[in-house]
Amino acid sequence: MINPLDLSGKNIMVTGASSGIGREIAILSSKLGANIIMVARNEERLKETYNELEPGNHSYYLLDFNNPDAIESMMDNVCANGLKLNGLVHSAGISQTMPLQYLKLSDLGSIMTVNFFSFVELAKQFSKRKNNNNCGSIVAISSISSKVGARGLTAYCASKGALESAIRSMALDLAPRKIRINSVAPAMIGTKIYDGLKEIVNNKDFEAGLLKRQVMGIGKPADVAQAAAFLLSDASGFITGTSMIVDGGYTAH
Repeated sequence: MINPLDLSGKNIMVTGASSGIGREIAILSSKLGANIIMVARNEERLKETYNELEPGNHSYYLLDFNNPDAIESMMDNVCANGLKLNGLVHSAGISQTMPLQYLKLSDLGSIMTVNFFSFVELAKQFSKRKNNNNCGSIVAISSISSKVGARGLTAYCASKGALESAIRSMALDLAPRKIRINSVAPAMIGTKIYDGLKEIVNNKDFEAGLLKRQVMGIGKPADVAQAAAFLLSDASGFITGTSMIVDGGYTAH
């Protein structure tokens, strides 16, 4: 029996692996045979994820993506002993609900730094010959917010839109190196972020209204992780420069 999503022996870096979608991607990838290099800023939560991984040559590194200048040295440490990366998933990200009239340039800058600037720097460092095995797959966790608007999310939507545009360009730059780059664009997923959003909104009609558009219900982190695993695997070897929408039918309207 074959497994088209087999990741055996691949070294996969997952940012934001301390919780939510990033944690689920790290766990699933380890179950598919990958060695996981986890990156986030909360060591306690990273240890929790580490303990849920299947046995393998796993590790974790602490990094705050508000400081993308630290990414190069982190990559150098990861690959210091000759380790070569086969895959990269940037799941770390932040959001802030802020009406346009209250949005500050500093707010916009913070969100762009974590969601977009850090991803570009990660892709750049991944693509260096000393850091990868002359091939590989890069996956960004984007959002349907890159394609549809939402009140109060100007900065977040802009960061994901920039991400998608950059991926199309980077795919052309990286193709000669046999490196693929894609994104997964989920709709609302049942994570702690979603639970917090429901509390902030505090409106019993919020979820009902969402489900009128997201007709398959609220997604699970596993739904996004499985899409990411496909893009990391050799099964998607002819796919680059595009986005896989995982939205429960949201954008079908």
